[in-house]
Amino acid sequence: MKHQPFEAVHFYHVFNRGNNKENIFKTEDNYVYFLNLIKKYLLPICDIYSYCLLPNHFHFIIRIKNLNELPENFKRGKIKLHQPFSNLFNAYVKAINKKYQRTGSLFQEHLKRIQINDEEYLRNVIVYINTNPTHHSISNFEDYKFSSYQSLISSKPSLLKRAAVINLFNDVENFIFVHEYKKLNIEAIKEYLLE
Repeated sequence: MKHQPFEAVHFYHVFNRGNNKENIFKTEDNYVYFLNLIKKYLLPICDIYSYCLLPNHFHFIIRIKNLNELPENFKRGKIKLHQPFSNLFNAYVKAINKKYQRTGSLFQEHLKRIQINDEEYLRNVIVYINTNPTHHSISNFEDYKFSSYQSLISSKPSLLKRAAVINLFNDVENFIFVHEYKKLNIEAIKEYLLE
């Protein structure tokens, strides 16, 4: 899969898994640490629409911010948009390697990213990502702690672009309905999945 550069104002489906399909999250603390790194490294440059962290892989839907919303170093081109992703994964791998006394690569190859240019694909991949815990027989997606689903249907403050996501499905009730019945076109997104 060719690696597309990140560009301002574009949506991306970002995903990867553990090297040799090994677990990248072993404890609840690992998930929490990874999410904190996301806040630190990614939120300055992108908005997050959906995510799911599973024991051996993760998915995100992000939208890179407008050029005028980016930090100065990015506006002037001194730092490329892929650098925060690299910093995030390097920080996570170093922490995991130290904690578990392991060495070497944790993730499989490079971060995979697909630019999303179609609203139907965007909706389908949102449903796929949020229902991923059920798809992989890990947990009922409605109860899973490390995905965006609960936050998207909640009214509590969130760092996600909740209103924009819900708007894609018209309202919260339809968002829930589509997820419960997994009304997605899996064929439309199959070539981009980790299966």
